[in-house]
Amino acid sequence: MSVCMTGSESEARAHQDCLTKPRGSLGRLEDIACWLAARQGRVKPEPLRPHIAVFAGDHGVCEEGVSAYPSVVTAEMVRNFARGGAAINVLARQCGASLAVVDVGVAADLAELDGIVHANVRRGTASLLHGPAMSGDEMRAAMQAGRDQACAAMDGGANLLIAGDMGIGNTTASACLICRLTGASPEEVVGTGTGVDQAAYRHKLEVVGEALGRVAGQPDADALRELGGLEIAAMAGFYLQAAEAGVPVLIDGFISAAAALAARCFEPEIGRWMLASHVSQETGHALALEALGLSPLLDFGMRLGEGSGAALVVPLLQSAVALHNDMASFESAGVTDRDG
Repeated sequence: MSVCMTGSESEARAHQDCLTKPRGSLGRLEDIACWLAARQGRVKPEPLRPHIAVFAGDHGVCEEGVSAYPSVVTAEMVRNFARGGAAINVLARQCGASLAVVDVGVAADLAELDGIVHANVRRGTASLLHGPAMSGDEMRAAMQAGRDQACAAMDGGANLLIAGDMGIGNTTASACLICRLTGASPEEVVGTGTGVDQAAYRHKLEVVGEALGRVAGQPDADALRELGGLEIAAMAGFYLQAAEAGVPVLIDGFISAAAALAARCFEPEIGRWMLASHVSQETGHALALEALGLSPLLDFGMRLGEGSGAALVVPLLQSAVALHNDMASFESAGVTDRDG
């Protein structure tokens, strides 16, 4: 986290300004290329080798009727991931990302399922409405599972990491975390998640409000244990390990932003290793990104999770790097610069 990036970023910007185009004419593509160059400590960043880890876990708060889908869907979707049939499988293949699916807290027994990483800490969290979602040891074990996945990805050559999520009920846990860690009200943050009706939405608001009241006055560092999910804790650990190793992460949606805020409780400077891929349709995501100091690259009205929004942005980042690295300079092309 102590790497000095100022020199390489200024050198990358100087290189960018010599390319055969009006300065700034590629907009945020120029900024992205220079940002990546700085994180790699290079004038020209290496081509991106993305890795996506989808962390799955169930939530006891589903017992409170906050989701349109039953908890069994979490395990069913993990099986779908393992078969390669989900949106994130399609997008990972399209953008050339390696993909790992990690059971860190699914309620069902998936021990016999091939094609996933088995790192189950417990069979779903407790209901955050009535007490801590998990113990401190369980939170740390889930975070370590995330750290382990980041290490494995980086050992395999990945230089851009994405965390995705799967967990029925996790928009409620994430809304609690975002409210607790930004000071926003439930009305500003809570959305309809997987599509609850208005009565269920009002109930979800009440559940989030009561859970926040239960933890009022507790330290920020306790928020993840009290209000989070096992997959959210794993994502936070994933982000922390990447930042410690000096590898940038691409933040996905609402759940990812909650995990990023939780990770910031453990490392306040972690945001400088993060890019925001998109702003989701889920209420409160834009607010969470603002609190992290991040500006999203896309707004496509998405709210799927899984890492899908981040995967969609990978080709955009790859284009930014290719333009930065492969365009001719005014000098090499024999083109007169505006000052020449």
